[in-house]
Amino acid sequence: MIRKISTIKTNYSEEELIVLLRQKNEAGFHHLYDNYSGALYGVILRIVQSKEYTEEIIQDVFVKIWNSIHQYDALKGRFYTWMINIARNTAIDYLKSKSFQNQLKNQPLPDFVYENAELTTTNNSDFIGFNKVLESLESDKQELIDLAYYQGFTQSEISEKLNMPLGTVKTKMRNALLKLKDLLKDYQ
Repeated sequence: MIRKISTIKTNYSEEELIVLLRQKNEAGFHHLYDNYSGALYGVILRIVQSKEYTEEIIQDVFVKIWNSIHQYDALKGRFYTWMINIARNTAIDYLKSKSFQNQLKNQPLPDFVYENAELTTTNNSDFIGFNKVLESLESDKQELIDLAYYQGFTQSEISEKLNMPLGTVKTKMRNALLKLKDLLKDYQ
């Protein structure tokens, strides 16, 4: 039996991966999915709190990344952050969609209650090893990050929920993200 030796490169730098994706290269897409799907899945699951919906959304996220890769600008931020924002926004859009809201209304009550009770036990999982970093932040910064990135609140909604001026929320959120950025440098 003759075995083919694969000459396809299996590990790409971020810059190489972006070039491959812009060229619509399938190997680049496979590398993207293999290396980032777990982290993006975790982000989505924390927002929608349903494995079934997360599996639907993760497909949409990768299609959006594939179709909008030309919009990525390295000067504006890291590729991983850009992808997380796509995942987060897609999950939030899904939760706000009429079809999702109608699905919730049409579920029999016992199944819906049971499903949510089950999800709260898995909600404490740390999908991408991020909780340890978050615990290093002050509690007010943790709360803002949790509301915005894990619960899917907009800054306006956070302002209302915390009874805090919108400008203050924006400033505190920016400070929290800057502090988080500094903390993440230590974990690389």
